[in-house]
Amino acid sequence: MAKPRTIYTCQNCGAQSPKWLGKCPDCNQWNSYVEETYSASLNTRSTGKNSNPALPQLLTEVSAETGEHIPTQVVELDRVLGGGYVPGSAILIGGDPGIGKSTLVLQTLGNLAKLARKVLYVSGEESAAQIKTRADRLDINEKNLWIVTENCLENLLEILREQKPDLIVIDSIQTIYSNTLSSAPGTVSQVRESAGQIIMQAKATGMACILVGHVTKEGSLAGPKVLEHMVDCVLYFESDQGHAFRILRAVKNRYGATNEIGVFEMTGKGLKEIANPSSLFLSERGKPVSGAVVATCLEGTRSLFLELQALVTQSGFANPRRTAIGIDGGRLALLVAVLEKIVGLTLHNQDIFVNVAGGLRVTEPALDLGVSAAIFSSFRNLPIHPKTILIGEVGLTGEIRPVSLIDVRLKEAAKLGFTDAYIPQGNFKKQTVGDLNLYPVQSLEEFLHKLF
Repeated sequence: MAKPRTIYTCQNCGAQSPKWLGKCPDCNQWNSYVEETYSASLNTRSTGKNSNPALPQLLTEVSAETGEHIPTQVVELDRVLGGGYVPGSAILIGGDPGIGKSTLVLQTLGNLAKLARKVLYVSGEESAAQIKTRADRLDINEKNLWIVTENCLENLLEILREQKPDLIVIDSIQTIYSNTLSSAPGTVSQVRESAGQIIMQAKATGMACILVGHVTKEGSLAGPKVLEHMVDCVLYFESDQGHAFRILRAVKNRYGATNEIGVFEMTGKGLKEIANPSSLFLSERGKPVSGAVVATCLEGTRSLFLELQALVTQSGFANPRRTAIGIDGGRLALLVAVLEKIVGLTLHNQDIFVNVAGGLRVTEPALDLGVSAAIFSSFRNLPIHPKTILIGEVGLTGEIRPVSLIDVRLKEAAKLGFTDAYIPQGNFKKQTVGDLNLYPVQSLEEFLHKLF
């Protein structure tokens, strides 16, 4: 039997060292190394002696079998997953504490249990009584929903072999530990070993598994890249403090697109799906005021309409402030420079604040036209008609560049009751979209002249 030896593992990136280091050379994190005991005999998978080697195959002889998506009956979750979960797949859900991860997975299990699918909820943090209390609040009382509170990996694998569920939820993976490792639960070694064994069991039996992961103070999953590389799908549950809605975003998906989002609202009865998020983000719009415009961005196949707000005021400092909330600060600086150089606005002595109402964070350049118009509107104190939608990317020379999927954006704008739309000349094809009046523009100067 191999003699155990001591190694030090970085809890941030998983790097290993034979001695303790104050700073990890891989991720530059300080004081992240933890002492662990390692024995080569504990991990027989690394030697290859106890497994049969795989045989090479010709690519032309491999059958392209795509897993069938099984809907969870939670429409927003199915949208992000690409239609539902796939048997044998591993899904990782991360998010801040209290954001609603446990509520989401319990509602999902309740819906699947109604469809006569056998599901198992494994909790390493809460007792069965606490889970029952939450289920009663969510009005979940299904016969096919099983609950177990277990932290030991070996016991859990035995339960899975006996129960043979269709889907299992581990809440959370950081609480599961293996008796073969001497390190504490939650360390990189324990997370890697526990997740690896559960995923292997899922692949072998066709059982789907959902792993709930903790998020560090930096906003990434605890034991991050170690865990993300092992699963098939990584979902992040996001929410800004003070807002009732939650956004579920996919950052990795082997069975679907990674640019879809799902929008939920937290209520006393659990998470409520938001079928039309644009109405939520535009619900607080009032009478026309200067500095407020409506623009659109794409999240996957969904077009979201947002209110952009800008405030331009005389600065009392030598260096005026440029504050961007919800958009990239570098993009704001670029647009301010274009407005000064091309349009001729005097903004070098003005404080400029730009905000995306509702707390959503957007990176799409199609908002450039809206941000530019909001700044101009606030600077000149000229309101914009509330039924006007602005779509377009602004270049460094002031040209308005085309954007993708313009038809999807315009159809949604007509559905929401907008009457005027300013779009790039490159996207204009003399099309008619409902009662929407289209105004193609080529440059920022031309656009501002037509708008005001």
